[in-house]
Amino acid sequence: MALLVAAVFVFPVYWMFSSSLKPKAEILTKDPVFVFSPTTENYVKASGVDMFWTYVQNSFMVTVGAVLLALIVALAASFAIARMRFRGRKGLVLGVMMAQMAPWEVMVIVMYMIARDSDMLNSIATLTLVYFVMVLPFTIWTLRGFIAAVPVELEEAAMIDGCSRTQAFFKVIFPLLAPGLMSTSLFGFITAWNEFAMVLILNKEDYAQTLPLWLTQFNTAFGNDWGATMAAASMFTVPVLIVFLFLQRKAVGGMTAGAVKG
Repeated sequence: MALLVAAVFVFPVYWMFSSSLKPKAEILTKDPVFVFSPTTENYVKASGVDMFWTYVQNSFMVTVGAVLLALIVALAASFAIARMRFRGRKGLVLGVMMAQMAPWEVMVIVMYMIARDSDMLNSIATLTLVYFVMVLPFTIWTLRGFIAAVPVELEEAAMIDGCSRTQAFFKVIFPLLAPGLMSTSLFGFITAWNEFAMVLILNKEDYAQTLPLWLTQFNTAFGNDWGATMAAASMFTVPVLIVFLFLQRKAVGGMTAGAVKG
């Protein structure tokens, strides 16, 4: 049963990659073609689009920037929520939950008006800040759970040994947060990498656009170039797969390392 479920999810990915390597005549056929002579023609066409490398650079800049900003802010916010008691704490937690549940599409018009009035349209910095705001609530909520799971006695023992609260955080708690940092980074990367609506509305100029808009360039008035579309989708997916495999390995390594210490 597990193999059947896995096959259902894996087959579309296999079909995308295989179609990207098929000659154009073998893609839209009545009977599926499983044996064919691979060609790189579709990849050449997909990567030959004007400003392709600009799209690649912009995507990595906004995605990595948003994830790093979210991790930095979320570490401080989640630590305060998990460890400290202050006025408005419950309201802050409720606000984070509501921000996580709210669909960001309803904020497109508001964000466009703010960016327009601030003369911040067609800006990589603006897009990075928007993506940062999108991934921040989930990052705070997830890291809060990981910090709360670390026994407070470990932190108190470090402070008794002479560490300040900040030193105790970075020497005791931070090394134990590797699985949480990896999982939230992965979620943030996928969210920012795949986001389409915000960049479509905020960045109309080609020099400020990202790869999701590049994927739409193969649908013309004369039809859809499925070979180039599949090749572009495959190229778009590869960075996410690489990040997933890398972060998953690091997360497992962090959990197993923590299990054998002390």
